[in-house]
Amino acid sequence: MDRLVEYRCLIMRLLRDMEALTNRSRRSEVETFCVFDEQRDCYILMYAGWNNGKRHIGMTLCLRLRNGKIWVEEDWTEDGIATRLVEAGVPKEEIVLAFNPPEMRHLTEFAVA
Repeated sequence: MDRLVEYRCLIMRLLRDMEALTNRSRRSEVETFCVFDEQRDCYILMYAGWNNGKRHIGMTLCLRLRNGKIWVEEDWTEDGIATRLVEAGVPKEEIVLAFNPPEMRHLTEFAVA
């Protein structure tokens, strides 16, 4: 299987697993859900709903496939999605922590771009 196809499948599986886990443990009307745009290779985990009379909406994760690498655009998870990607076999050289400024990325163990 093509590497990018593998990455797409892996990202969607990881986000669906996180969606299921979050929704199983929630006790409010805030729902976590996935948004996948396979044509543009953009994969989002977000939440929306009401809790105690307040509106909650936001993005937990945003990943894109770009230039043959996985770009982590946003990550508000406790352990970090990059850790799960590496555990699943993705080389660190193929993961870009895009939420870090470009001039700081060389200080990480991951790809610069």
